[in-house]
This record gives sequence, C-alpha cells and structure tokens, in this order.
Amino acid sequence: MKLYTLRHLLRSAAVGIVIGAAVAAAVAVALQRKTPATAAESVAVDNADGFDDASDALIIPAATKSSPAVSYTQDEQQNILVYEKCNEAVVNITTQVMGVNWFLEPIVQDGGSGSGSIIDKRGYVVTNVHVINNASKISISLADGSTYEGTIVGQDVESDIAVLKFDPPANVVLKTIDFGDSEKLKVGQKVIAIGNPFALERTMTTGIISGLGRPIQESKNVIIRNMIQTDAAINPGNSGGPLLDTAGKMVGINTMIMSSSGSSAGVGFAVPVSTARRVINDLLQFGKVNRGIISITPVQMTSAIAQYAGVGISTGILVSAVKKGSGADKGGIRGGTKAVQYGSRWNPTTIYLGGDIITAIDSVTVRTYADYTSALESKRPGDTVSVTVYRDGKLQKLTVTLDGADHAATTL
Repeated sequence: MKLYTLRHLLRSAAVGIVIGAAVAAAVAVALQRKTPATAAESVAVDNADGFDDASDALIIPAATKSSPAVSYTQDEQQNILVYEKCNEAVVNITTQVMGVNWFLEPIVQDGGSGSGSIIDKRGYVVTNVHVINNASKISISLADGSTYEGTIVGQDVESDIAVLKFDPPANVVLKTIDFGDSEKLKVGQKVIAIGNPFALERTMTTGIISGLGRPIQESKNVIIRNMIQTDAAINPGNSGGPLLDTAGKMVGINTMIMSSSGSSAGVGFAVPVSTARRVINDLLQFGKVNRGIISITPVQMTSAIAQYAGVGISTGILVSAVKKGSGADKGGIRGGTKAVQYGSRWNPTTIYLGGDIITAIDSVTVRTYADYTSALESKRPGDTVSVTVYRDGKLQKLTVTLDGADHAATTL
C-alpha cells in the first residue's frame, strides 16, 4: 500500500485544476469559432423538421429579382401573331340535310361540317361547295360561341368555292381575313392552316408549300387546276378554312387531302386565292361565275364510240352539235351529221357522229370531260382560245371566241 503525504495531495489537486481549466478554454474557443453559415444551416434543418414559429419565417430570404419573362423563338412569335390575328375570323359550318325514314317519310338529318373564313364585316363567308352540298339548313358558329343561320349567295362546282351570308347583330364587329397573293408563292415557303378538324374549333397547324400548279381531279367531271400542295396537317373538318402566309393573309382555301386513311398524310391541297378572288367576285355580283364557254354539245369519247364511228382516237370530246351563230360556229368547229342512239337501252340519247373531236384547248390536253371544263375554268366570255381538233384523221388548230353561258348548248 502506497502512502501519500499532504504535500502530494495538494500537488495532485493543483495539476487537476490546471488541466480542467485548459480543457474548458479549448471548448470555449471552439464554440466562438462556429460560423453564421453553420447557424443558418441549423435553422434551415429546424425548418425542414417542421418548426413553424415567427423566427423561422424571418430567416427565409425574399426574392430580390422578378422571375424572367417567357421568351419565344421568332418562329413561335410569328405563329402566335398570325393565330391571334386570324382565328376569330374562322367559322365552324355545320349542315342539316333531308332524308327519309323507314316509312319513306322526309326527316331532317345531320349533314357534314367544315370551316370557312369571314371575308366581309357584313357577314360574308367563303367555304367549299362540298361542305354545304345538299344542305337544307346551314349553321355558322363564331369564336364567341354564337351561332347564326347561313344562306347561300352562290356556289361554283368547277372551283369548289361557295359564298355564304349570315346577319350579325348591329353591335357586333366581325373580324375578317384579307386576301394575299398566291401568284408570288414559292415552294418551301411557310404556310399556316386554321380550321375545325374533327370539330376541334380553330385548330392551327403549320407546314410549307410542297408544290404549286397541281391539277387535281376532285370528282368525275371536275378537275381543279393550279392547286397549292402543302404538308400542313389538313383533316376532315378543315375543308373551306384558310391557308395563310406568315403575314396572316389568305393564299388558299383548304379543299382536299390525299390519304389512304382519311386523315392527314402530309399531302393536302388548297384552291389558290387567285382563283378564289375571281370566283367570289362573280358569285357576289351575279350569284354564279360568268365563265366563257364553247357553244357545242360535248360528248365524252369512249372506245365503243371510236370503234363504232371508225375513228383513230378513243379520248377527247366529240362535238355532237354546234350552236349556229356562236363563236364555235364562226371559228370553224364542226358538229356531227350521223344520228345514233347512245346510252342504256331504257334511257337512250341521240348523239351525232362525224364531227370534230377536241383534243386540246390552248396548252391543256383534253382527254376527258373534266379536262375540257378545267381548261375553260379561268376563261371569260369574249376570250379567244386555240382549239385542237381531230378531223379526217388529222389534227387541226382553230381559233375560237368564247361565248357566255346564255349561249350554252346541251351537255351529254
């Protein structure tokens, strides 16, 4: 057993006090060196842990700068401006048609639907003929949700353009779409379509002009020439709506698509506004298009007619008869002289063989009746055309002055 004297005890106590004081000093220094960032971190952790007192709210830094404004690309800005300028001038057109029920009683049925453009503040709307075909009632719906009954001012099957009219209240100021210039369009130029595909009102799609001057056969007897081809999405319900340039001016009227599914495949067609402007002016003034005609009775050539008549061509337009005193008569076109019965056994028609066969008008080759009408679509009464005819086994060119519709002969 080890013994300690009083002196040893006092020395040990003094050493312990010194060591304790040194440790306490070291701890104090460490606490003083704690940074403000550490304290802020501690408070932030406290806030994250769910503390919700006033002191916690005061340490949250306030935003010193406002959030940056939304920015758009130049292309996006252009699209937005065109849409804001034109969308309220695009209308939704729905129709009702007459049908019959099982008891053969007449009933009203829903017809088709499409789009149109307001072109005059008095309520004039341009659309396609096929949108309002056979309609007994036409409804025109505006962007504000109001609906008006429309009437037909005039329609032109050859260009598939119709003009409608509705009567807005006196205090309603309509927005309109201006005509552009389709003659200056270039392939690759951006275009914008607005319409009502699948009843989705005022839908906008964009694309480019894929081709110009396309001749497209719309029906058996109608070919529309100089159409604008675009890859802007055009779907059922877009018909009659505007095709716009980047200035928001109408350069075409969306009319048809080529598709195996019935929906957009990137191949759509619009009637150029150069055609539309001429047709609309006539429809507003006369209710019809004042188009130049060749005053003949035309018959579509077939292989059966060619074989029976003993001629060397089976396409073109056979001239069955020529109206006396007409431009065609004065221009030297000859009608047939041999009367034959043509058509079905129960509904035969008399035609005359031996006349000229029209094979071209100006630079347009005429193989079908649709070619024949489309070659004259842009002509006016009094215009002269070069007509190529097949006569006595040879082709011959004649110069013919076109007549007005009042000189028209029977079409077979």
